[in-house]
Amino acid sequence: MFIHLKRGEKLYVNGAVLRVDRRTSLEFLNDVTFLLENHVMQADEATTPVRQLYFVVQSMLMDPANAGMTAELYKHLSFRTRQAINDESVRQQIDLADQKVAEGRYFDALKQLRLSFAADRKSEASEEAA
Repeated sequence: MFIHLKRGEKLYVNGAVLRVDRRTSLEFLNDVTFLLENHVMQADEATTPVRQLYFVVQSMLMDPANAGMTAELYKHLSFRTRQAINDESVRQQIDLADQKVAEGRYFDALKQLRLSFAADRKSEASEEAA
């Protein structure tokens, strides 16, 4: 798998943070857990329940040594989020993300959760208006 990075861009690989000083390409020759900088959510951006789930899964990916403990937090937060959300399509995305997390496929779980960001924001706005 090839990754192309711009100058100054960060890459999170197996819990380590790498920054390149020039435009570069990397080829991963074995299985590796990584996150590109543009997929990393800052804590202050976790403003909706689904975004909070995303942030927790991201933490599991970025800090694999503590993924077991963080998985327990994810289970609790996922349960509470599913109870609070009225949108069935968002619930289905969370269910799929739960399955990916249980399988240890954190990057795939992030992709599932990203699909729900727009619907999650609409749901939150309609609840605030009510």
